[in-house]
Amino acid sequence: MRDDHYPPGTVTVLLETDLVTEPTRQVLQARLLPLSATPRFFEPTTFALLDAVSKLLVPQPPHLQPVDLAARLDAVLLTGVGKGWRYDRLPPDKEAFALGLQGVEEAAMLLFDRGFIILAASEQIAVLTAVQNELAPGTIWQRLPAKRFFEELLAALVELYYAHPFGQEAIGVVAMADKQGWQQIGLDALETHEPLVLKEQTYGS
Repeated sequence: MRDDHYPPGTVTVLLETDLVTEPTRQVLQARLLPLSATPRFFEPTTFALLDAVSKLLVPQPPHLQPVDLAARLDAVLLTGVGKGWRYDRLPPDKEAFALGLQGVEEAAMLLFDRGFIILAASEQIAVLTAVQNELAPGTIWQRLPAKRFFEELLAALVELYYAHPFGQEAIGVVAMADKQGWQQIGLDALETHEPLVLKEQTYGS
């Protein structure tokens, strides 16, 4: 994990400048718009499970406004627009994610006799580790390849996070400010418009 980061608000400030092309600005600003607080694809209980899983798989730095990954995946699945391909061992995305999350809940009940969202963090991690390693119990995993589902879920959450301006800001990415190009290609070399990196604050503080 990085021990430095750009000042909060870096990306949103840059989006208002002429350093960003208009198409890029429109795309990223659209991702800053709030989503529905009520899930529209997942049932509320499954959505709560997805929210708990997403916070474990993609922990976010406390100094930035969080990205609601569960809401974003819910919105993506609602549209039915996918990547244009899928693994042949997995069903279509809507079915795969709904079924896989059901499998996570089933594994939690069989391993700890409690639902996933009320488990201790260490127990939740144990459930997800079992899914990742294809050791999770339950009938769902006889129909759905656990390791492949885990890979798909993790990839989807990571993509949604780093496609969002707050996720880009978390790792110091200001590449969207590319209208005038990039000239400084040396190690630690900054363009004149790049913000200085703060080192006084860390993700763990």
